[in-house]
Amino acid sequence: MPINFHHLTPASLIKRKILKGFIKDLFKREGKELDMLDIIFCTDDYLLEINQNHLSHNYYTDIITFDLSPTKNAPTTGELYISIDRVKDNANTHQVSFTNELHRVIFHGSLHLCGYKDKNEEDIAVMRKMEERYLGLYFNN
Repeated sequence: MPINFHHLTPASLIKRKILKGFIKDLFKREGKELDMLDIIFCTDDYLLEINQNHLSHNYYTDIITFDLSPTKNAPTTGELYISIDRVKDNANTHQVSFTNELHRVIFHGSLHLCGYKDKNEEDIAVMRKMEERYLGLYFNN
């Protein structure tokens, strides 16, 4: 179950091997089988273009998640496109470290692939709770 990092823009990501193992564990904890995950670090403009062309949204976002699994019950194959520009801005806005915010976004996308949604207030509250749970597990171990 390969997890691959692709840098279309530089992103300081340390302890990649540990992070890959943790993401695999996240999927296991959520009862989902992971086949392959590509995490692509990009710019605001690159992600805006994806947002416009694939989702018909005309705004910046920090992450877009694509579930590419062949069927609903198949092991998960996915892509996470993450705007490093947005992560930096969000870290500043929320007064957290870039590292913390980057991991929050990676876990957010992983949780989407595990079935979590964030389209209404109730779903958003559950998503935030799960992000915090996995941030705590990752950084406090």
